[in-house]
Amino acid sequence: MSGTTSNPNYGAVPAPTSEPYEADVLAGLHRDAQEVIGRYPVKRSALLPLLHLVQSVDGYVSTRGIEFCAEVLDLTAAEVSGVATFYTQYKRHPNGEYTVGVCTNTLCAVMGGDQIWDEVSEHLGIGHDETTPDGKITLERVECNAACDFAPVVMANWEFFDNQTPESTKTLVDDLRAGRDVKPTRGPSRVCSFKQVSRVLAGFNDGLADEGVGAGPASLEGLKVARDRGWGEGSNGNQQNEATSDAMAAGRHTSTDTPAEGDGKAEK
Repeated sequence: MSGTTSNPNYGAVPAPTSEPYEADVLAGLHRDAQEVIGRYPVKRSALLPLLHLVQSVDGYVSTRGIEFCAEVLDLTAAEVSGVATFYTQYKRHPNGEYTVGVCTNTLCAVMGGDQIWDEVSEHLGIGHDETTPDGKITLERVECNAACDFAPVVMANWEFFDNQTPESTKTLVDDLRAGRDVKPTRGPSRVCSFKQVSRVLAGFNDGLADEGVGAGPASLEGLKVARDRGWGEGSNGNQQNEATSDAMAAGRHTSTDTPAEGDGKAEK
């Protein structure tokens, strides 16, 4: 693949100098890209995961990453860039090792999300989509983390930290910057790096998807009420409730309805 020093930056802000990939890195990208492309009946449909793939190598969607995707998918760089600049999860400048997102949508905001944002932003000395000088934290103000029953919610590389306060969030970012172990409220027992998570989003399993609790008691309350009252869907409602209860009692995932330990036990 040719160098990019004289080519447009395709929307990267700022426009960093992008050298060609090293031969071994490029070979690995081609190998992974072919695996991803093979999952789709139409090659260009693999663009979204391939953008995550190059992000897992560069830490953002770089100029050379744009050109790589265009080359393997028979697209123009402009077509690839148009997609990369549309979705905020694709970063057009180097991202921190950890993306910390503070939800400031309505419920989280009134529960303290705005104050969390203000204090953490001041604590780190950065604003929205900015990164600390040590390259550790990129801070984001996000619209919704899909966990309103645990408001206010903060996410670190899309792992949940529920019922947060300004102090707990400042402790979280300090621990991440210091390299200390951090355990999310739900899900895996650790927070992976931005590059590692990007590889997962590209479709490469890291074995952590089913680790830990997927949904806590607040999320499962409606399910418990429906089960206790025998509410079901259609004529098979009772069998569905029994199957869900058995799975919950065994601690298995049923979609995202994974109870906390000791919750959701089936009554015998």
